[in-house]
Amino acid sequence: MLGTIRTSRLAQAALAAVLVAACAFGWWTISPLFLTTTLQEDLPARVTVTVPPTASAAATTSPSATPAGPKVLAMGQLQRVDDLHRGTGPVSLVELDGKTFLRFENVAIQNGPDLQVYLARGMGGAYDGGRDLYLGALKATNGSFNYELPAGTPVGDYKSVVVWCRAFTVLFTWADLR
Repeated sequence: MLGTIRTSRLAQAALAAVLVAACAFGWWTISPLFLTTTLQEDLPARVTVTVPPTASAAATTSPSATPAGPKVLAMGQLQRVDDLHRGTGPVSLVELDGKTFLRFENVAIQNGPDLQVYLARGMGGAYDGGRDLYLGALKATNGSFNYELPAGTPVGDYKSVVVWCRAFTVLFTWADLR
């Protein structure tokens, strides 16, 4: 009788541990489907240096010396993979003050676990972790935000932006750049 009670309690404890683990895993995988995050981030502000006007400075300053605004190098639209994996909105590669940024502008991306952002060499959502440029975790599911590319990145080598779920090796959305 004592052996039966011990076995029964061990079985109950094991079952409880399995249920807790299953619930935690379920929450981690399913909750992102109905949770969203929003971030509104501007492009980094241009640094301007104010020099006191002098007669010689005014004579040598020309309109062409004024720095240009952000230069769009390539653009694309986020695409839908299926009902659970989708994104909408524009992305662009922008050059500003000698730095290059990947800009998500007013986007809406279906949330998921472990979403990561890459610049990919392929198009159509093709992803190769060994060749593509990792930019970081997805900052938000909605809004506008930036990723600064490492200095010297050969932007012309990359043909798309990919939002990838590393935990389940699933494409969530992508944008071909033109």
